[in-house]
Amino acid sequence: MTNIHVEGGGPAPEGLVEAVLGYEAALVADDLAALADFFEPGDATLRADRNGLLVGRDRITGFRGRRGGVGERDVMDLVVHAAGDAAAHVTTVNAPAGGGRGIVTQLWRRDDAGAWRIAAAHVTAPAPAMDARVWRVVGAPLVSGSGEGPLAGHTVAVKDLYAVAGQRIGVGVRAYLAEAPVEEASAPSVQALLDAGADIAGIAQTDQFAYSIAGLNPDYGTPPNPAVPGAIPGGSSSGPATAVALGQASIGLGTDTAGSIRIPASYQGLWGLRTTHGAVSLEGVAPLAPRYDTVGWMTRDGETLSAVVDAVISPERRTVPAPGLLAAPSAMMVCAAGVRVAFDAAVEALVAADCIVDAVDLPPLDDLLMAFRVTQSAEAWRSDGAWVESHPGALAPDVEARFAWARDVTPEREWAAGEDVARLAADLDAALGDRILLIPAAASAAPALDASESELEQRRQATLSMTAIAGLTGRPALSVPVLSTPAGPVGLCLVGPRDSDRLLVDVGLEIEAMLRNDGETPVRQTL
Repeated sequence: MTNIHVEGGGPAPEGLVEAVLGYEAALVADDLAALADFFEPGDATLRADRNGLLVGRDRITGFRGRRGGVGERDVMDLVVHAAGDAAAHVTTVNAPAGGGRGIVTQLWRRDDAGAWRIAAAHVTAPAPAMDARVWRVVGAPLVSGSGEGPLAGHTVAVKDLYAVAGQRIGVGVRAYLAEAPVEEASAPSVQALLDAGADIAGIAQTDQFAYSIAGLNPDYGTPPNPAVPGAIPGGSSSGPATAVALGQASIGLGTDTAGSIRIPASYQGLWGLRTTHGAVSLEGVAPLAPRYDTVGWMTRDGETLSAVVDAVISPERRTVPAPGLLAAPSAMMVCAAGVRVAFDAAVEALVAADCIVDAVDLPPLDDLLMAFRVTQSAEAWRSDGAWVESHPGALAPDVEARFAWARDVTPEREWAAGEDVARLAADLDAALGDRILLIPAAASAAPALDASESELEQRRQATLSMTAIAGLTGRPALSVPVLSTPAGPVGLCLVGPRDSDRLLVDVGLEIEAMLRNDGETPVRQTL
């Protein structure tokens, strides 16, 4: 039974209590149409929770599309502060069936037709012991580091592809986790962070088999995107990215096959480095496509990323890029308009700061994407196809479809695509040489949670056609969070010569300083 209290005594404004309880009933029923109608139309309506602020009824409605219902809960208390007959501040205390207490505060207004609608809402849910959308398992810490070293004081969110001693690898799939053995030793790339002093905070979620760049996971839910509330987080290193963006870890350890470090870093305003292929051991890491799989990290600042690179990558693997930068006009054609505007403005600012930015012609992006897709898919089927075939229905429809496509790649088609890869990689190496290519890290800002499957696929194809440049050549690529669009942040991606990982971070810091200071920072010799 709900306890109703009207501040100052007297009755509540007519119809208000019924509207509030009707809204609660729609929440429990997950009635999306009714919920949308309970919010005022227009771009000024607000909804806030621990994941951020949503502005406008359309964004609020879109957020609900992939979230699912709140589950059974009872309204225990309802307190009304009336502001005349047509407006009121309402506070409700709810008791979810799962325990705890939640608090919702809302500004309700009555329109000319007499209908009550929400103009602004703030939701405080019961505090979870662990957000399973972000983490599969956490500790305090889960694994302690050496206690000293260059990374002492840092915490790591480990993507659920890496072996961590005493834990299992789950690859983002509940059915896979249920059959996985307990790992006896940590992967060398995990152990290197521990030896450098970092603690493992926990194992963070990934897209299923890391075979996606969206960040959507039907088994565990979609991690939030703190930089763009109501948008997807990017994948497949979605959990580590969100953990870092939320401040729950300072380092995200992920993998990048087709962009799985660069894309979540771009969507969430993080630094993200895909390392030179082979520069960091992949022993103890569940494979997707070994020909392209790489270790990578995400951080909130470039200095932390520098420290990680110094701690893990051998100093002998240090290539110094040639002075000057490259930009590829053809790559911009697949990008959203806001990304093109932000990228062009950044390049103009760098040129104004006396950086040399030359145009370069690249092979057709469609050719890069197709060669990459065929060879990656063939490797994915070799790596994981047997498990997928023996577990029908275990995967999300989009991931299932990718494996089905991969299954149908014949040896002859893979061989032909391999020949294309060799030719295209040689063409890219000839065009780029030892200089650094600048491109957007993603073709758009993070899509909305309610984006259609066709929109997600279109953005996926556009982004992968650019990320394939580093994949086909084995080059390192760094996403630097310096581009801003009306739809959210986008990374500026630096693709350097092989083994230029450490220098890429230096150049990224230099570019960040120049762009943040309107070109007033002196240009270093590297540029």
